[in-house]
Amino acid sequence: MARAYDPFREMERWFADAARTPTSAAMPMDLYRDGDVFVTRIDLPGVDPASIDVDVDDRTLTVRAERKVETTDSQKWLVRERPAGTFARQLTLGYGVALDKIEAQYADGVLSLRIPVAEEAKPRKISVAHAGGATEIEGSLAS
Repeated sequence: MARAYDPFREMERWFADAARTPTSAAMPMDLYRDGDVFVTRIDLPGVDPASIDVDVDDRTLTVRAERKVETTDSQKWLVRERPAGTFARQLTLGYGVALDKIEAQYADGVLSLRIPVAEEAKPRKISVAHAGGATEIEGSLAS
């Protein structure tokens, strides 16, 4: 029995492992597939858009962002729950994605990445040509 090949299985496994790290608290993420595109949304409230860096090296997509704390000498912290500093999250991408067509957009504190499925990874029908043509039976042509 044929088994469907899922080039994103490794990426999904990595996301599950990453969900158990402290980074997930600072950069919570959703991931879903919408047709031929994987979409990830990463919450980055309070992050300067200029500090967001997204790059791909081999099959690893890395998102880095910095959230700065504005402090003055007269401040006395009573509660400080919002994480600050530089955060990074890495995603291992499968071989079935179009790395050159990844799109990123930051709006309302959410970074959205659209990772399209590569054309060669999309399922397609293969037509079967019939090699047998007309055959001759006792002097007459039959097909």
